Amino acid sequence: MACKITLNSHPCFDADKKHTHSRIHLPVAPRCNIQCKFCNRKFDCLNESRPGVSSRIMTPVQAVEYLKNMANAVPNLSVVGIAGPGDPFANPEETLETLRLVREWNSDILLCVASNGLNVAPYVPFLASTGVSHVTITVNAVDPEIGEKIYAYVRIGKHSVTGRAAAEALLKAQTEAIKLLKEAGILVKINTIVIPGINDNHVLEVTKYVKELGVDMQNCMALYPNKDSSFGHLKEPPAEQMAEIRAAAGEILPQMMHCARCRADAAGIIGQDVNNAQALEDASNIKEESKALKQMTQELSKPGETFRIAIASREGWMINSHLGEAKDMRVYEIKDGKATFIERRATPLAGGGDNRWLSMASIFSDCNSIVVGGAGDTPRKVLADNNIKVFVLEGLIEDALKAFSKNQVPLTMIKREAFKCGSGGCTGTGAGCA
Repeated sequence: MACKITLNSHPCFDADKKHTHSRIHLPVAPRCNIQCKFCNRKFDCLNESRPGVSSRIMTPVQAVEYLKNMANAVPNLSVVGIAGPGDPFANPEETLETLRLVREWNSDILLCVASNGLNVAPYVPFLASTGVSHVTITVNAVDPEIGEKIYAYVRIGKHSVTGRAAAEALLKAQTEAIKLLKEAGILVKINTIVIPGINDNHVLEVTKYVKELGVDMQNCMALYPNKDSSFGHLKEPPAEQMAEIRAAAGEILPQMMHCARCRADAAGIIGQDVNNAQALEDASNIKEESKALKQMTQELSKPGETFRIAIASREGWMINSHLGEAKDMRVYEIKDGKATFIERRATPLAGGGDNRWLSMASIFSDCNSIVVGGAGDTPRKVLADNNIKVFVLEGLIEDALKAFSKNQVPLTMIKREAFKCGSGGCTGTGAGCA
């Protein structure tokens, strides 16, 4: 993380830093307090890059441990942000604790949050005292008649408000939040989603309104037509129209022209993320996984026994690689309550059907278990027939090894049961199909 960090080091607020400075989004905020008609957070697909989705949800402690490990894996990390996959201030406890821990770890790194603005105002003093320097608020309408076409509901406290009242309440909260943020000396960017036939002729009114509030920058974003959302049938506005809108808005307020519609777990240079989403496939039933893990930990508790585990990971800190996609695995030895790294061992090349899994069983024959982020039924069966159990977990490798070393079952790390697209069971948390 060798870069001098200044207020101009934010790759979203300063286009000159887009290709030189990295950002990391920590996905600690799954809940949302409004329902936009263009948003569908139920799906997290491998080739998809859009706001509102993440391959995992982390606790604040997990997020900061992940951050520490990733800090040197991305070039010139300058910004740590929280952008969901829900809204940071619909999850205030998790958001504030994460910001506090990040600031405790690094006193210079830029802190950034992105929100719909509904519940920001009460937390502005904390943001300022913690040194949050950049905040993004999404404002899609300043006319309630247009706003009610965009928002299905707004949740205020325990009550949901709909229609014009919802749009009015949201705009009031956004206006107050922006004023307080600017009074606190925090840089504010406004995201405006351009929705054909809804607010595309209203964008400049939004620009003029937020300009009067002292906003520093605007990002006019083309609608991303999300399947099964209320606006899923609409077309993305053409590039020519977006260019015209940005040019006109740019006469009023500086525009962000290089947005990549980042995910809630984005990491790295904008457009070159190093740890993008991976589709969930064929995770096993949680009860069976728990039972098998308990049996394994009982084996670990035998004095003097040596136990080896192979773990699949994309970057070396998270259990996040699917068995079929893992090019290598890290082998650890557990003995007398201590886990020791042995080596990084290559897996067989893809293809060859069951022979691939037989080769894998031979390569990892000294391992009692393999721990991965996902696995199909066939390889699990072939490996099990060769006395190697496959476990599907998610989280930090360090946490898994600590649990195994203490003969504990890491129940919180067992991956939720996954479903094929269209088979139902989606929870809408933005953390994939589960």
